Amino acid sequence: MNIRRRISTATLAGVSVLGLLALSACSPAGGARTEDGRLRVTASFYPMEFLARQIGRQHVEVTDLTKPGVEPHDLELTPKQTGRLGESGAIVYLKGLQPAVDDAVAQSGNKHVADAAALTSLEKHGTEVDGHHHTTGDNHSHSEAEGGNDPHIWLDPVKYAEVARGVNKTLAKADPDHRADYQKNTDALVKKLDGLDEEFRDGLEKRSSDTFLTTHAAFGYLAERYGLTEEAISGLDPESEPSAHRIKDLHTLATGHHVSTVFFETIANPATAEALAGDLHLKTDVLDPLEGINAKSRGKDYFGVQRANLAALQKALGSK
Repeated sequence: MNIRRRISTATLAGVSVLGLLALSACSPAGGARTEDGRLRVTASFYPMEFLARQIGRQHVEVTDLTKPGVEPHDLELTPKQTGRLGESGAIVYLKGLQPAVDDAVAQSGNKHVADAAALTSLEKHGTEVDGHHHTTGDNHSHSEAEGGNDPHIWLDPVKYAEVARGVNKTLAKADPDHRADYQKNTDALVKKLDGLDEEFRDGLEKRSSDTFLTTHAAFGYLAERYGLTEEAISGLDPESEPSAHRIKDLHTLATGHHVSTVFFETIANPATAEALAGDLHLKTDVLDPLEGINAKSRGKDYFGVQRANLAALQKALGSK
C-alpha cells in the first residue's frame, strides 16, 4: 500500500508538472520582460504609446490598449488586456480619460505606473476656453458639471513635455540598466516638443481672429497656450448633443468674431459640424485631437498631425 501510494503521488505530481508546462506552452508569453530582455510596457491610448516608444526605443515592447480608429473614451477591456496590466513591466496611462483603464490599473497592483494626469497640472474646460466670451444658456464648463478636469493635455506641447519627463522616471525605475538611454531619448523628445511649441507661437502670432469652433472641447490647453479661444459645439463629451440655445449662441459668436471654419475630427461623426457650417455658410476642416492614428490622419505620428493642426488653424484664423 505504501509503495502504491508513493507511486500514485509521484504520478500525480508528474501529471501536474506536465499540465502546467502544457498550459504555459499554449498561453501567450507573459511577464515584465520579453524573451530578448526588453521591458514590456502597456499604454492606454496613442499619446501614451507614443511617449513610451519615443523614450523606450529599442529597450521596450509597447502594447496599446486602444486600437487605431477606436474612440478611447469608450474603451472596454478584455480579460486578457486587464491581466496584461498586472504582468507589464510598466504602465503609461492618463487617469480620468478611460474609466475601464482606471479601474484595471488600480486593481493591477503594478508598482511601475506613470499617470500622465499626475505629471502636469490639469484644469477645467468646457464649451468655451479661455473665458473671452460670455454667452448665456448652456455655455458652461462641462467638466465642472461632472466634477472632473480636462484630460487633453497632450495637445499642448509644453504640458506633453512635462509628461514625457515623468514617463522617463517610471521607465528608469522599472529598468534601471537603461536609465541613461531613457534620459537621452527623453531629452531629444523634449527638444523636439520645444521646437513644436515655437512653431505654434510663431505660426499663430499674427492672425485676423482668435476664435475657432470645434465639435468638442479637446483643444482647451492648446488654446490657452497660444492665446486663442476655443468654442466647442458639444463640450468635453464628443458624443453629447448641443442644445438649441447653444447652437444659437454659436451663430452669434461666428458672426461677431469673424469665424471662417467649423472643425470636426477624424474619429467623431462630423454631421453636427457640417450642419452648423451649412447654416452659417462656413467652411469645414479637420482639427485632430490626436487620440489615435489611422488611415485618415493627416500625419504618420504626433508631430505630423500637430503640424497639420497648426496649418489648419493658421488658415482658419487668417494667419499672416
